[in-house]
Amino acid sequence: MIHVAIEAAKEAGKFLKYNTGKVKSIEIKKGEERNLVSDLDKASEEKIIQHIHRHYPNHAILAEESGASDAVAEYKWVIDPLDGTTNYLHGVPVYCVTIALERKGELVAGVIYDPNMDELFTVEKGSGAYMNGKKLSVSSSSTLIASLLVTGFPYDISVNPDHAIDHFVHFLTKSGGIRRLGSAALDLAYIASGRFDGFWEVNLNPWDMAAGVLLVEEAGGRVTNFLGRPSSIYLKQVLATNGKIHDQMVSVLSQPAP
Repeated sequence: MIHVAIEAAKEAGKFLKYNTGKVKSIEIKKGEERNLVSDLDKASEEKIIQHIHRHYPNHAILAEESGASDAVAEYKWVIDPLDGTTNYLHGVPVYCVTIALERKGELVAGVIYDPNMDELFTVEKGSGAYMNGKKLSVSSSSTLIASLLVTGFPYDISVNPDHAIDHFVHFLTKSGGIRRLGSAALDLAYIASGRFDGFWEVNLNPWDMAAGVLLVEEAGGRVTNFLGRPSSIYLKQVLATNGKIHDQMVSVLSQPAP
């Protein structure tokens, strides 16, 4: 199944890269004025689902644009056909395709493909995390002030959900630096590969983080909610780190808003 995911992600990623600048239609998702979707998001998703169903026609699907399928099955594919749509629409080459696989509600495999860097992140539960065949390991940074963090902002940032702005301000003065790439899946992949030390976000969907969460865990990192407690891809909050700065980030996230 991991090979099917790899094939589907590569096909979709190459399709997106080839069609950069060729978007024909852009829509605003209902109730989310900053959340855009294009005809190419939808076409990418259709390619992925068709590829999976050629091999596993009875498996369930949860995809960003088409939602959940009606199938009730042991296996479910969780798909984001274009993570980083806003970047893509502006010609910024920071986006990816991400596909994860659940078995009876447990994440068992995942793929994140960045077609611009030609980096393929793959993971299977219990077998480690890899990038282009090289085994990944989280960073060794042990102090927050020396760590490079990454985050994202929700589409409704104007109402400051879950104190998103306050968390950002707190980390600005307590970390070594913060980046904002615009793709949660790549943020998590970069935690797994040791490029970043910690990541937090207040409002993600399952398809944004499913493959990335498993990557971080299999690379030796830690993923929880903001309180440091076990979490799920079906909950909005996520805190993912190399494990060594996790409790320090929990402490900052617990600070009251001004």
